[in-house]
Amino acid sequence: MNQFVDRPTWAEIDLDAFRHNLEQARKYCLDHQRLLAVIKADAYGHGAIPLGLALQRWGVTDYAVATLGEAIALREAGLEGALLVLGGCFPGQEEAFIVYRLQPALLDSATAGRLDSVARQKGLQLEVHLKVDSGMGRVGFRKDELRDFLPQLKTMTNLQVVGFMSHLARADELACSLTEVQYDNFKDMLAMVRAAGIEPRDVHLGNSAGLTGWKLTECTLFRPGIMLYGGLPSPDFAARLDLRPVMHLRTRVAQLRQLPAGTAVSYGHTFVAEADVKIAVLPIGYADGYNRLFSSCGRAIIRGQEVTITGRVCMDWIMIDVTAVPDVAIGDCVTLLGEADGLAILGDEWAEQLGTISYEVFCRIGSRVPRRYLES
Repeated sequence: MNQFVDRPTWAEIDLDAFRHNLEQARKYCLDHQRLLAVIKADAYGHGAIPLGLALQRWGVTDYAVATLGEAIALREAGLEGALLVLGGCFPGQEEAFIVYRLQPALLDSATAGRLDSVARQKGLQLEVHLKVDSGMGRVGFRKDELRDFLPQLKTMTNLQVVGFMSHLARADELACSLTEVQYDNFKDMLAMVRAAGIEPRDVHLGNSAGLTGWKLTECTLFRPGIMLYGGLPSPDFAARLDLRPVMHLRTRVAQLRQLPAGTAVSYGHTFVAEADVKIAVLPIGYADGYNRLFSSCGRAIIRGQEVTITGRVCMDWIMIDVTAVPDVAIGDCVTLLGEADGLAILGDEWAEQLGTISYEVFCRIGSRVPRRYLES
């Protein structure tokens, strides 16, 4: 980033931690299985292009994103290998899938017809992944729809079905039997496809939870997402996974305020000092993804100590109480997410406090927070 527009708030992306988490995922693969790395939503807010290119250097050959735009950006940045667009192909996008050598998830018969027609006009075959609904209830062919569609798909000779896929709804709940039900439905539908004379090269159903929590031996691909970025699929997986945080959100002290007892701080005056207090003002706020729900309860790390947010989180500023921290100075580094000085504030902890999931925590860190990529 240009030295004149950089700001003293940034997210460090630890590529060594990212690679460590990748190796954790690889350990769960059987000999006939490999990983399809999910780098949609700008790699869950971590930066899809630098992380995708890092994965490419480390031998990953299969990737997934959500949208055509995400896929094109990666191709133009030099990402090779198989690139699956999970969101499918919308009308008018067909030619782009051919030009950029992309694989759409095939979600319905109308899209299949359009893709086959455009591929035929080009004299080419387009690789697709046939998506079925095994129990998620979202997108893809249900069993009766698949049965009706297969004779039509057989006539679409310009589509090459290289993948057969579905998605798990509750794999993060290890005590829930729905995953086994979904797996049985998935295998039944795969048998229907094979009986129709279609033999996909790859079969995939499992996400991070499916890979590390369930025996899905029929699968040749697994789609790890959240675990690559250091987030647990759910607390059920804490004892199973040795993950490292990849994103570290940091800022610097912009001002120090010595305030007397009785002084109110920030909007609404929800905080009033009961005694003299030293407040550090930090240039970060909810516009950057630091949630307003952390008002008067969020945590931060400064000079090896944990401190709390004081008053309401603003759009561009937050305040922390540094009364008990000696020698605090303007410019001191403050960590809001990640690790510093042997202490940690993890994405899973943010998620629990906010009543959400770590996926959202990472994705919410905004684009005006510059990313800095670190690798040993």
